[in-house]
Amino acid sequence: MDLVNHLEGRLLFAVPKKGRLLQAALNLLEGADIQFRRENRLDIALCKNLPVALIFLPAADIPTFVGEGRVSLGITGRDTVAEHATLVEAARRAHRESGKSTLTEDGEEVGGCQEIMDLGFGSCKLQVQVPVKGPYQSPNDLIGKNIGTSFVHLAEDYFAKLEAEQSGANGSSSDSSRKLKTKIIELSGSVEAACALGVADGIVDLVESGETMKAAGLQAIDTVISSTAVLIKSKHPTNPSMVDLIASRILGVITAQKYVLCQYNVKRDALPRVTNITPGKRAPTINALEEAGWVAISVMVEKKKIATVMDELTAVGATDILVLIIANTRTGAP
Repeated sequence: MDLVNHLEGRLLFAVPKKGRLLQAALNLLEGADIQFRRENRLDIALCKNLPVALIFLPAADIPTFVGEGRVSLGITGRDTVAEHATLVEAARRAHRESGKSTLTEDGEEVGGCQEIMDLGFGSCKLQVQVPVKGPYQSPNDLIGKNIGTSFVHLAEDYFAKLEAEQSGANGSSSDSSRKLKTKIIELSGSVEAACALGVADGIVDLVESGETMKAAGLQAIDTVISSTAVLIKSKHPTNPSMVDLIASRILGVITAQKYVLCQYNVKRDALPRVTNITPGKRAPTINALEEAGWVAISVMVEKKKIATVMDELTAVGATDILVLIIANTRTGAP
């Protein structure tokens, strides 16, 4: 089957094809009932139950495809979105300085994508790192040195601001007419080895657990950006209603992962105390029991707080406390 010919009329949804975000993204799609089968070696998968096609792309490329409107939705890291946004802004400045318009016919800025929601996985930090035994103790020490990174535009913007602060410049730190003294060296992989191999004096790279950084003899001296996985969309999606539907489903999965349903019985005169303990996401559901003076309460509680909540409910007289797993939910528009 020629999959490309079957894309017409389908919303294109970009998903990381490999790496640290892939499995969590697939789990999220499964929870949202986005059904598909990915054939071996193919980077396109047609959804069985929705007019959607999943496009498997390198995570770093997804903001570009979404920002240029090639695909309507994407899952990637906030770090890659920020890298793309920095590139887009630099291009806009260059256009403005050359007298060219950066607006579309609709009056919107050209390029760029919009973040819909934080997906709650893939947490990491883009950090400035230097050798533990080296002479550099602060980011300012690296001004004018060689910096290795795969996040070229974020690194350039970061060091441009440092240089402007050091020189006491009053203008924009990102003024494209200012020549950067710090040399940014683009590396596509194994960035952590750059210092040991003498390619760079410091690096700007992602840190998750920090184990890779420590093994390479590096330490972090500043954080450029904190990142997590995000859902992004094009400014002009092909099917806005389908984008809203998918976003609603994904938000439902995320909410279900964060909350449990707590049910318990309590005397009516204890209501003020227990509703203070379990106020719910909006408000608790309260029903009268057949036994006079008693009510049954059903309420959503954050999963990470449930043990403490149960202790507090027991202390004020709640009984028959049950905790139920929420498979999915709908919370309204994201």
